[in-house]
Amino acid sequence: MSGTMAASLRRSFSPFVKALGASRWQQLASRQLSLSAGLCGPETPPARADATFKVTMIPGDGVGPELMTAVKDVFKAGDIPVEFEEFHLSEVQNMATEDKLDHVLTSMRNNKVAIKGKIHTPMEFKGELASYEMKLRRKLDLFANVVHVNSLPGYSTRHNNLDLVIIREQTEGEYSSLEHESVPGVIECLKIITREKSRRIAKFAFDYATKKGRNKVTAVHKANIMKLGDGLFLQSCAEVAQLYPKIKYENIIIDNCCMQLVQNPYQFDVLVMPNLYGNIIDNLAAGLVGGAGVVPGESYSAEYAVFETGARHPFAQAVGRNIANPTAMLLSAANMLRHLNLEYHSQMISDAVKRVIKQGKVRTGDLGGYATCDEFTRAVIANLPV
Repeated sequence: MSGTMAASLRRSFSPFVKALGASRWQQLASRQLSLSAGLCGPETPPARADATFKVTMIPGDGVGPELMTAVKDVFKAGDIPVEFEEFHLSEVQNMATEDKLDHVLTSMRNNKVAIKGKIHTPMEFKGELASYEMKLRRKLDLFANVVHVNSLPGYSTRHNNLDLVIIREQTEGEYSSLEHESVPGVIECLKIITREKSRRIAKFAFDYATKKGRNKVTAVHKANIMKLGDGLFLQSCAEVAQLYPKIKYENIIIDNCCMQLVQNPYQFDVLVMPNLYGNIIDNLAAGLVGGAGVVPGESYSAEYAVFETGARHPFAQAVGRNIANPTAMLLSAANMLRHLNLEYHSQMISDAVKRVIKQGKVRTGDLGGYATCDEFTRAVIANLPV
């Protein structure tokens, strides 16, 4: 700042200095200076948020309510500035109606952000093909599902230090709910692939890679058999790839992709694929780093973000047994806080979860330990900063 500008500022503020008194003005000035220094200093945590964010919560089925209890307990202990609007939506517990779905959608549209458990889809046909899980995605146009598969420090698996991202289109493909019986004993199930949505998910994948500093996008397909449907998806990805010359683009057939993930997953960076393949690959990749209980996930539209576990399992056989692993849901909650620009709180929770796993003293049964869900949650809370 030049001397002339500094003198001008002193003259501008001189009436305020007189009104406050010199000592009070010095206190305010030094306080502002210390805050600015704190933002630059590596050891001082960022300022806490003043506002409270409203988030829609859908516990879902199976162990979902137990996992959400863990999230609420950790948020309360960490004084996280988030208020949950909770809705119980379940097809298997007769707690799902169109009116209730409308209430949930209204909340999600108002809040823009949600955290949810798995809404179990019954296999029995009861007159409607589209599940409530699928209705939520379509009505909010949650077209992109992102699962970041990352090895947990301190927990060894066959492949350690994994870091890859699976991006899945989840509004069409095989999950279009278009089935009919053309003649008795013959069912036709339509797989819908459109250029518009294929290009949209491809662009999302390349934008994600660009933003996150990743080097390669791999399109996963079965165009050798489904020459028109998957052929259109593959063509769309190749067209979008030309707009991102700095990112390497490859494609791979789905069955070979599964084998390569098991043998050498390090060759992949960002994978983009249609609906069904993404569902399969999400679960396979989660198994590489510890299973369904440790991998977070999230779904995006142009306006909304929904945070959930990466591998969607209700784990119904564990209900009421207090054995579920809350890691994936807690990490999803941490990602949600980052999305809300609550960086300090996000880092606080993810660090606490990873610290508990790295210490190895408190682990749930899926990770080879004997801790209950409650014990793991208490250990996370004990590792939060005071």
